[in-house]
Amino acid sequence: MGELSIQVTAVDPIAVFGANDQHLRIIRGFFPKLNLVARGDTLKVIGNDDDISVFAERFDQLVEHVGRYNELPRKVLDDIMGGAPDSEPSAEDADVLVHGNAGLRVKARTRNQQRLVEAVRTHDMVFAVGPAGTGKTYTAVALAVRALKEKQVRRIILTRPAVEAGENLGFLPGDLREKLDPYLQPLYDALKDMIPAGRLAEHLETGVIQIAPLAFMRGRTLDHAFVILDEAQNATLPQLKMFLTRMGRNAKFVITGDLTQVDLPKHSPSGLDKGIGLLRGVEGIAIIELDEKDVIRHELVTKVLGAFKDLEQRDQPDRTP
Repeated sequence: MGELSIQVTAVDPIAVFGANDQHLRIIRGFFPKLNLVARGDTLKVIGNDDDISVFAERFDQLVEHVGRYNELPRKVLDDIMGGAPDSEPSAEDADVLVHGNAGLRVKARTRNQQRLVEAVRTHDMVFAVGPAGTGKTYTAVALAVRALKEKQVRRIILTRPAVEAGENLGFLPGDLREKLDPYLQPLYDALKDMIPAGRLAEHLETGVIQIAPLAFMRGRTLDHAFVILDEAQNATLPQLKMFLTRMGRNAKFVITGDLTQVDLPKHSPSGLDKGIGLLRGVEGIAIIELDEKDVIRHELVTKVLGAFKDLEQRDQPDRTP
């Protein structure tokens, strides 16, 4: 019988244990052989030494997630703490896409994210569509980083349409690069989670990793590359065609988008929906659809998406004859 005291000082203990210890009650369910007692910022763990060792490793990951994202969705809690307590770490690592910074382990956390991972393995062109927070971009970037680390490709190319989401690009300060960077920031954020800062700066400097607006893809042939078009719902059909025809030898193309958040002017319809319709069923192309069940942000995001979905359904005209 062993005993371990863990102090939670790097983050708010309530964020980890949950209000009224609601998270802790869930955690106890995953480790029924351990006695877990929380007092303030200290968690006392009593039980078998091997079980304590496994628990401590997973609890560290839990605290790390809270420190990074300042939240602990139930799906993430289940994913980190779940599984048999006597599982070997190597068995868990089998599902990890990338070992990121500060011990972060990036992996598919939902069924549809797992389908996306499998689709990229078996197809050279994959469309991933779904609402905000479903991990489309993050999973795609993780797959790109893994492909680069395993030398399956020579470079990563990340691109987005530079479309204004209710704001005027011209009023942003700075030169063209500085004006465009805010639109590409989510891609930088994902990379910063997965690649050490020094190595990332080197890759960006040498062009091993390239981040650019969609318009900059015109005229290029993208060989030996993992290429991601993010926010593809803001590309017109001609732009989408231009991008897809950049595909060269030994290339992987992943196109992500949310058809409910189109920021194009009303006279410029999104090309993503029509493009998927044209390419559905084409051999070598996979289409993965994610939904509210795949949201891994705060639980309220799922509720917000559901409310807006209900509103859209109510606003649709009645087509009953």
